[in-house]
Amino acid sequence: MSPRMDDVMQLCCELSANQQMKAAMKHSGRGALVTGAVAFAGGLMGGPPGLAVGGAVGGLLGCWMTSGQFRPVPQILLELPPQQQQKLYNDIMGVLGSLDWTDLAQLTALVMGSATLQQQVTAALLSYVTRELRAEVQYGD
Repeated sequence: MSPRMDDVMQLCCELSANQQMKAAMKHSGRGALVTGAVAFAGGLMGGPPGLAVGGAVGGLLGCWMTSGQFRPVPQILLELPPQQQQKLYNDIMGVLGSLDWTDLAQLTALVMGSATLQQQVTAALLSYVTRELRAEVQYGD
């Protein structure tokens, strides 16, 4: 990973840690599959009433299975594959524009020193996590 990309990734980790951002990946397809399978099995075993009961039970089971565990966003960012890190880097560089820095400390000071820039970088990070990773974001404990 290039030093500039590493700096941007570390900045994103620090910003998300400061705001105590956590994310849970959504797996709605898996929940729908479980719901359908249990409803189908209920229909086979109990006819129309079994279908209704199977749909209700399958829906609850699917909901329980897909309620994701929230993980800290910095941890998620550090585990991203290189192509996703590159995409995040490109998104953040779109915000940073022609900002010039020499190391992580200087980049952090520049961004944290400007409330507007800090909000823009945070918004780009949040957009990336929700759009590209299809995750639900939560703040705080």
